[in-house]
Amino acid sequence: MIVTSAVVAAQQPTTFRTGVDLVNFGVTVTDKKGSLVGDLTAEDFEVTEDGKRQTLSYFAAGDRTSPPGPELHLGLLLDVSESMGEDIAFTRTAAIKFLNTLTDAADITVVDFDTQVRVGRYAQSEFARLVERIRLQKTDGNTALYDAIGVYLDGAAGQAGRKIMLLYTDGGDTRSALRFTELLDLLKASDATVYVIGQLEHQTQSSRSTQRLILQQIAEATGGQAFFPQSVKNLDSVYEKVIAEIRAQYTLGYLSTNPAFDGSWRKVEVKIVRKESRDYRLRSRKGYYALYKKP
Repeated sequence: MIVTSAVVAAQQPTTFRTGVDLVNFGVTVTDKKGSLVGDLTAEDFEVTEDGKRQTLSYFAAGDRTSPPGPELHLGLLLDVSESMGEDIAFTRTAAIKFLNTLTDAADITVVDFDTQVRVGRYAQSEFARLVERIRLQKTDGNTALYDAIGVYLDGAAGQAGRKIMLLYTDGGDTRSALRFTELLDLLKASDATVYVIGQLEHQTQSSRSTQRLILQQIAEATGGQAFFPQSVKNLDSVYEKVIAEIRAQYTLGYLSTNPAFDGSWRKVEVKIVRKESRDYRLRSRKGYYALYKKP
């Protein structure tokens, strides 16, 4: 197990980093009723980069792929700032239940944050230690939300496979060195899919709308989704929806036809070309930053 304490610096570079040239995208597909669509094949997708058609060289259909798809790396970010005091007991229980459901994850990165950010990565064989860490969480301090996400993304950049991050928080950032615009750059550079559970019932009405928009932007930048349960009593059902999406997510990979290592933003569009897919809804990240190499 690796356990460290850190706060990400605001000047952290946002260049996309990977040791693999394959461009990977996690894709979630739903029908017009919001039900997950799980019977698509590689031939049902079309991918363009900056308007140019790309050829898929990798395809996996969530849990339905045989042999299994890419290794799953799970990140759990827990807000343990002072404002979470009323809900922390339930949050601990719900988080453990969530992790106990996704036992096929290769490893689990836990980031708990208040004024500071603490991160630890655990293998499935260390699940008991992970549970103990969550159970011992106590609330205190301010909310370094953006820094916590930045720390997680920095560590996840070195992992190969699917990366899913689940964030549980009750509100806005009050402490981070990282600015929101910088965080969005990091999210767009990452190939992690972010799911957010925003428990905003303790926020004032005026700040609730602002925080809701921010959390939605964080999730949508990665092709993920934000959920806002009315109370902690509804959290179990939200977790079930998140787990279903993780298990139904498609993974698409291709080798870009653009050979330049210029660090530029590449706009990517994923479409479904199946005839009966007119009412399907697709979520994925909107592009990526190319590798950069000095001339």
